[in-house]
Amino acid sequence: MSLKQTSERVRAGAQRSVELVEAALKAASEQKSLNAFIDLHSDRARARATEVDKRIAIGDDPGPLAGVPVAIKDNLCTAHGRTTCASRMLEHYRSPFDATAVARLESAGAVVIGKTNLDEFAMGSCGEHSAFGATRNPRDPERVPGGSSSGSAAAVAAGIVPLALGSDTGGSIRQPAALCGLVGLKPTYGRVSRWGLVAFASSLDQIGPLAESVEDAALALSVLAGHDDRDATSARREVEPYHEGLDDTGELTVGVCRGLLDSDAVHPSVRVSYESAIDALAADGVTIREIELGMNAHAVAAYYLIAPAEASANLARFDGVRYGHRARVEQGEGLEAMYARSRAEGFGPEVKRRIMLGTHALSSGYHDEFYIRASRARRLIADDYARAFDGGADVILTPTTPGPAFRIGEKSSDPLALYLEDVFTVGANLAGLPAISVPFGTAEVDGSELPLGVQLLAPAWQERTLLRAARRIERLGG
Repeated sequence: MSLKQTSERVRAGAQRSVELVEAALKAASEQKSLNAFIDLHSDRARARATEVDKRIAIGDDPGPLAGVPVAIKDNLCTAHGRTTCASRMLEHYRSPFDATAVARLESAGAVVIGKTNLDEFAMGSCGEHSAFGATRNPRDPERVPGGSSSGSAAAVAAGIVPLALGSDTGGSIRQPAALCGLVGLKPTYGRVSRWGLVAFASSLDQIGPLAESVEDAALALSVLAGHDDRDATSARREVEPYHEGLDDTGELTVGVCRGLLDSDAVHPSVRVSYESAIDALAADGVTIREIELGMNAHAVAAYYLIAPAEASANLARFDGVRYGHRARVEQGEGLEAMYARSRAEGFGPEVKRRIMLGTHALSSGYHDEFYIRASRARRLIADDYARAFDGGADVILTPTTPGPAFRIGEKSSDPLALYLEDVFTVGANLAGLPAISVPFGTAEVDGSELPLGVQLLAPAWQERTLLRAARRIERLGG
């Protein structure tokens, strides 16, 4: 059942929230080998579900997600339990408050059952960079689920919960959605409050849902979206009922750029999936318009200067004094030794790599050459998208990932290969655009049938257009 159907059954008394939550907790326990969760909030979830059922019994309406069990990526603060960011640096950290996105889910009646695994501090495209171990893909447990919202994707794909929150800095919702056969939505930058999200790159981060369908993702966005005075980047924009009118099949023009696939790194099955999606849309009466996205060739390079630079600044606070793990020091050793040892022990290899990349990009003598140049490229990338939309494209269609899920450990020794997994997704973050990954096609690899996804992008604040186009793709691929 959809989120809407489930909630309606709970509100009508045909289904109890306690039963749904118990089933979710049981499924999480039975599928522990996926390593999707860092913490389960079993007792609190049961208490919350009981509260929802009691409210319904007295005629109260808990909201549009009444009784639905959900999971939260563990870089979103929750007042209950830990918020670790999958890092030894924050292994024992307990937030005094809930992130706005979490609070809005609970205000809509949802029941949080636990915190999901991720690449440490949301830095990764595979789900392997966690201090608590790699997350496994429910479609093939020997393969990665994608990252960094690995646990959230695995929890939904495994049927543990129908909805989970992730964060997306360069594709961290959309990539795991594609590799696990889900819908993953990154809203326009500023559409969803980032208050309570532990920052990776503040000008790129955005919170969004992973779900089983476009309708479920749209309903989740209707709950999550809206201005928040506590987040200076939160936009004062009207929140629409995004889950309504999704099957509107009015005129639609889709921009396609086949030049994006001119790389040996793109798996043949991705090419087939992309062309099949274009053909299906054309057969359904959609206008296909060829566009150019020439600056996309520079998107990964620009992203891996801008994002690490912002991470370097954001993670400077984790020094063992203000926040995070504090190392033991010997008598006579100074404060600087304590800082260095705390950060060396607290951060994992990938986080250290990105901090060093970012610090170098911001250092005296290199700031203009690297960071400023990358910022100019960012502007040109955004201009490419703007030209495509101004030229008549309502949405832009691309692949989501260059290939299907790869084996755990296959790319661990090659950071550049992992960074290139972001080639189709980072552009939306650099330009601040809404984007969504929708399942479309499969790849036969070593006897496994692995899911693939296609990505749609829309102009800023046009989530309604984006979701209607995504529903069309979903229907054609279904």
